[in-house]
Amino acid sequence: MSWQWRSVVGVWAFAVVCAVLVGALSLPGQHLVWVGLSFAGCVIGTLCVQLATGRKDGYVDRVTRSLAGAVVVLAVASGIFALIGLV
Repeated sequence: MSWQWRSVVGVWAFAVVCAVLVGALSLPGQHLVWVGLSFAGCVIGTLCVQLATGRKDGYVDRVTRSLAGAVVVLAVASGIFALIGLV
């Protein structure tokens, strides 16, 4: 795996960790609030990681892939929280 993909997948892993922590630690009515804050953390983390690489080639693509993956992970988590809330 190239360094470019590691920087992208690292943000996805961070989003998974955030989703698990939100599910485990937040109150049932507060899931969406914490998912939004988790995404904000993913945005800040993405920008920090991509700027830390020091490479400008493909910067926009790496940021886009990182954030798109984080959106997918957190959307799936939100769907799971919604289904759990129906039970």
